[in-house]
Amino acid sequence: MKKNILFQLTGSIACYKACNVVSRLAQEGFSVKTICSVNALKFIGKATLEGLTHNPVHVAAFEEKFALEHVEIVKWLDLAIICPATANIINKLAAGIGDDYISTTFLAFDFSKPYLIAPAMNKNMYSHPATVKAVKTLEGWGVKVLGTGVGYQACGDTGAGRLLEPEEIYGKICEYL
Repeated sequence: MKKNILFQLTGSIACYKACNVVSRLAQEGFSVKTICSVNALKFIGKATLEGLTHNPVHVAAFEEKFALEHVEIVKWLDLAIICPATANIINKLAAGIGDDYISTTFLAFDFSKPYLIAPAMNKNMYSHPATVKAVKTLEGWGVKVLGTGVGYQACGDTGAGRLLEPEEIYGKICEYL
C-alpha cells in the first residue's frame, strides 16, 4: 500500500539535504506533497520539489483553490515531517502559533499519525533554553523529534544542530510508517 507523506521545509541551508530525502521517497513509491515556508524558498525553488514529487508546492495558508488544504492534507497523510526544522518553527509550534501554512497544518494535525521533526540550526540556537523547552513540549505532545548531527555548520561553527544525513532521515520515516 502506497503511503502518503507530507514533507514540510523551513528556511535553512539544509534544504538541499531535504531534497535528497524527498527524491528518495518519491523513487521508492511514496506519494509526497510539500509545504515550504517563505524562507525555505530562498534556499530551493518550487520547480525542484515539483519535479521530484509531481505535486504542486504549497506556501501560503490560504492559496486560491486551497483554502482548506491545511485540514484536508491532514486527512490525506500517513506521516508528516518538517525537514529541515528551524528554531523558529520548533518554537512557534510549541507555543501553539498558527500564522503560516506549516504551523496552521500542525494545529489541525491528528496525532494518531506520526509527526516527525528533523532539526537543523546553529549550535547556539539548538541549545538555547527556549528551543530545548520547545522540543520537550513537542515530544510531550507525541511529536518525534529526530536528533541532529554534530559537526561543521554553514556558519563556520562546529557542534550539534546539523541536519541528519538524508539516509538517516529516510530510515526514520520508514521506521515510523
